[in-house]
Amino acid sequence: MGKYDSDVKSLLKLIGGKENIQAVSHCMTRMRFVLVDPKKADEKAIEALPSVKGTFTQAGQYQVIIGNDVAVFYNEFTAYAGIEGVSKDAAKAAAATNQNAVQRIMGTLGEIFAPLIPALICGGLVLGFRNVIGEINFFNNGTQSLADISQFWAGTYDFLWLIGEAVFHLLPVGIVWSITKKMGTTQILGIILGLTLVSPQLLNGFSVSSTPASEIPVWDFGFAQVQMIGYQGQVIAAMMAGFVLVYLEKFFKKHCPEVISMIVVPFCSLVPAVIIAHTVVGPIGWRIGDAIGNVVYAGLTSDFRFVFAAIFGLLYAPLVMTGLHHMTNAIDSQLLSTPAESTILWPMIALSNIAQGSSVLAMSVLQKKNERAQQVNVPACISCYLGVTEPALFGVNLKYVFPLICGMVGSSLAAMISVGFGVEAFSIGVGGLPGILSIKPQYYGIFLAAMAVAVVVPFVLTFIVGRIRLSREDRLGDAGQIAADGEQKEKDGKADEAASAEAPAGQAAPESRGSELKELKAVLDGKVIPIEEAPDTVFAQKIMGDGVAIEPASNVVKAPADCDVTVVMAGTNHACGLTFPGGLELLIHIGVDTVEMGGDGFKAFVKDGDHVKAGQPLIEFDQEKIRAAGHPCTTMMIVTSEGTASNIQMHSGMEAKAGETTVISWD
Repeated sequence: MGKYDSDVKSLLKLIGGKENIQAVSHCMTRMRFVLVDPKKADEKAIEALPSVKGTFTQAGQYQVIIGNDVAVFYNEFTAYAGIEGVSKDAAKAAAATNQNAVQRIMGTLGEIFAPLIPALICGGLVLGFRNVIGEINFFNNGTQSLADISQFWAGTYDFLWLIGEAVFHLLPVGIVWSITKKMGTTQILGIILGLTLVSPQLLNGFSVSSTPASEIPVWDFGFAQVQMIGYQGQVIAAMMAGFVLVYLEKFFKKHCPEVISMIVVPFCSLVPAVIIAHTVVGPIGWRIGDAIGNVVYAGLTSDFRFVFAAIFGLLYAPLVMTGLHHMTNAIDSQLLSTPAESTILWPMIALSNIAQGSSVLAMSVLQKKNERAQQVNVPACISCYLGVTEPALFGVNLKYVFPLICGMVGSSLAAMISVGFGVEAFSIGVGGLPGILSIKPQYYGIFLAAMAVAVVVPFVLTFIVGRIRLSREDRLGDAGQIAADGEQKEKDGKADEAASAEAPAGQAAPESRGSELKELKAVLDGKVIPIEEAPDTVFAQKIMGDGVAIEPASNVVKAPADCDVTVVMAGTNHACGLTFPGGLELLIHIGVDTVEMGGDGFKAFVKDGDHVKAGQPLIEFDQEKIRAAGHPCTTMMIVTSEGTASNIQMHSGMEAKAGETTVISWD
């Protein structure tokens, strides 16, 4: 009879039976199920099982929190159910089948853009700052900007473009690289393909709309000519080119003999991909852009401009995600060249920036306890309010979808007010909240009203929908929705004390060896933070137990005291369990969701059953790889069993030195 025999049998029944399990795996603390029909799982009854500490659903996986003993539970469960466990990657792939086509597309887009988010956020803040110092005429009766009157700020304005250009003009390089990385093909070929899309030999993509067709340079092959157009800032063309390269490489790898594959595969993949990108993908992208531009101009000048404003305000944000929104610059420029010398298009763009920023602001409020999310939310919101929306769109709103839609609704309503009352701007380039400075003074009142709508409507809608749609994992603060296990842990601790007190005469109590241990040192150098601030719901809510978290400044986890290694997470090496004299048990978990990395970037120096000394290396990890995979490096030290320890104290708020700084102590 197994240790968890009763709970295993109950869980199989409550989860919908063997026939409802598509795949099952486990990490250091959780069972991860992919269910045929998630609705069949009786969540409340499952959380009531003695060995279950909570449940949640994420990315198509139904996760049941067990704790340090999850490996034992998993083995008993799979044996009883007659189910063969699968790898984490297989479970993740199976989970994708539970998603509809839109969810899969959004998931793919999210995985492609996740590695690019830090650069987009940085670039967005840089361009927003450039707008403030170089595009807004604060001085001399509204005729000069800060850069115009100060050489220092003029130099700063020019210098910052170095970063802005690298992020947004050269974005195709990052996109194609990310696609090859996600699809498991040769990343350097993706980088080279991306560079061919933004080569300085080509006409800059941002200049195409203002360049007469007769002046666009061409490659002349005698029988045909190909326009030498760059795709700076373009998303669709870059993605299409990236997938062309990926599938060409996979095709040739499959059919090419291994002995010549190193020569044939790169050549036969990259060269055709570059040709297709410049002869098929690019022209299609520009035709789509021209069509959209013509529709916009016709709508702005028609009798139905009020309706058009609603449609344009609704769709502008998705247009930004394609990179085709740059075509609106040509329309704006054309409108500014008319006798009126004004444009009614740019105000709608500024309002769309504000609306998407307001959705992010609501997400920031909803996720105020989710430190991991806030690292993206806050700078993305600032960037958006300064007129650069890519970080907000790709980093937050597209990820969850509903904030994007709520922002689109607010943008649509604000655009109707702006166009309906004929709001005009006398310049372009200043977006977001500072956009009001480009509006003709006589329209300030109306535009302020439109701005208010763009702020309030998306914020309220996102907040309301978010309270319903956001999972407990995303919210990291909805403690009432997760079954706490505090009472059970307290009972377990008292039972251990009673067992120790009632030990037969002559039998050593559990704490007899080294019972003088009263503290644990930090396992890493770095900033120690309260466990409540950990970027993972399970740990932050203390479902596994109390503890501390460390933002690492070193890469080798060291033993916090003399102890026995209970378990090292097989195959992934991202976590381990330790047992100390007196029975106290500690879980060390490196990063968040790092189980998904499959061990890449982790090296274990110990194995199950080893006895280690204080300061002895346990696990080495690569912070760059963890961050590149989209995960925080925050490392948790969780007391999962108190043993005979009492009055355990957690110490945080200081810079710790591994093996020297006390982070956990007890009587």
